[in-house]
Amino acid sequence: MSEAASTRVALAKSTTSRKTTRRHSSATGTTALLPSLAPLLHEWVPRQRWFAGKGQAVTGFSLVAATEILPLDSTGTGPGLLHLLVRVHQPSGRPAQSQGDCYQLLLGVRTALPQRLAGARIGQVTEGPLAGRTLYEGLHDPRVADLLLERLRDPGSLGPLRFDRAKPIPPGLTPRFLDTEQSNSSLVYGDALILKIFRRVFPGTNPDLELPLALGREGCGRVPAPVAWFEATTSPEPLTLGVLQPFLHGAQDGWQLALAALAEGRDFVTEAHALGTATAEVHTALAAALPTPSLAHDRTRDLVAGMVERLEATAQAVPALIPYVPGLRAAFDAVAALGDTGRGWAAQRVHGDLHLGQTLRGEDGFWSLIDFEGEPAKPLPERRSPQPTVRDVAGMLRSFDYAARSHHPWNPEWAARCRAAYCEGYARAAGSDPRARPELLRAHETDKAVYEVLYEARHRPDWLPVPMAAIQRLAATPARPPLPTTHPRRLSS
Repeated sequence: MSEAASTRVALAKSTTSRKTTRRHSSATGTTALLPSLAPLLHEWVPRQRWFAGKGQAVTGFSLVAATEILPLDSTGTGPGLLHLLVRVHQPSGRPAQSQGDCYQLLLGVRTALPQRLAGARIGQVTEGPLAGRTLYEGLHDPRVADLLLERLRDPGSLGPLRFDRAKPIPPGLTPRFLDTEQSNSSLVYGDALILKIFRRVFPGTNPDLELPLALGREGCGRVPAPVAWFEATTSPEPLTLGVLQPFLHGAQDGWQLALAALAEGRDFVTEAHALGTATAEVHTALAAALPTPSLAHDRTRDLVAGMVERLEATAQAVPALIPYVPGLRAAFDAVAALGDTGRGWAAQRVHGDLHLGQTLRGEDGFWSLIDFEGEPAKPLPERRSPQPTVRDVAGMLRSFDYAARSHHPWNPEWAARCRAAYCEGYARAAGSDPRARPELLRAHETDKAVYEVLYEARHRPDWLPVPMAAIQRLAATPARPPLPTTHPRRLSS
């Protein structure tokens, strides 16, 4: 029997069992499983791009759940697929992480690993229930990828895993691993669908599932609506594990388009204006779909307190920020002062990590927003909390500045025109200009720049001058900064 045929037989048996009993298919010898895999995981996990705990030693692992999505067949020729939810323990001064971050692992198991999968090899298990088998990153195996799509095509439960589907999934889609993401992993199926696999997972519905579903119900075409998804039910709240969405084949991301425009000496105001319109349409649909509480006095103080805390922590970690702290703190104090006078702002669900790289322009020129997960470093409850819409606006304004700073020579006028065009496009679609709330906009842009300083200092020190240039500008900015406007005839939707 061929390898492909043996997988189809094993899958058919497993699917039939799931349809009739829906019982948990657990890894043999679960108690001994993780200790036998730990030596391999100890070497492999810290090297992965999605591992968030780089720079700290891994002190141990604990098993949250283990599920055999596809048991190793009796001949040993076909793959098995082992789904693990594992807590990774590291030294940490943060109480919230005392239990360790939880990661999703999809591990392929074979008796012998084909040469085409050599790059996905994790190692050979020497003891325990899988002794003598080879462990590898399962997502690199097309047969494993086919299996995941089949599970999503046939909704139901398998132990702690629950598979759901909103739309039919067409057959005959060839999978490929998309090796471009940092914090997650993705599989593309036939240039029609993309499955995002969340690596670090948290109790509670991930915004990258929750918000696109809500936008789909509102008929907002700016965000690809989920086709299917799967979760784990290992805690009172579900853990979102993966989301299948339409793949926007041929679309280009806004970051690459902006860099190309800079390299060719072209303006980007038309695109920036259209991006402002797209953002406003998404915000309008989110406000219609989900609650819109007021950011009253107590919540304003909480908002400002969080910004101040991040500023102080970043200044301790990056001493170059210290001289600018008083000027940056003034941006936050201005919002607090307005809150003390009774001033309030509307809040709602937002993208949470909006920048040019989270946008796609289709071949027809239509802009879409993607990746609603929010900033992965922040706790999930914070990412799911309503925020002022200027949070997203500030993120995009910073992104235009990043693009301009990445080009040599630096082109600040290009960034200024893009920033103005984006706000004008937003105002035209939303009916309100984000620049009409200068204190709030400045505070959010300052908070974003502080976040960028810490990120670059830790991960890309060569890029640190980019946010530091914004820090210098923002620390010296008056309370109500004038923003340049673009010439109307240069704008089009």
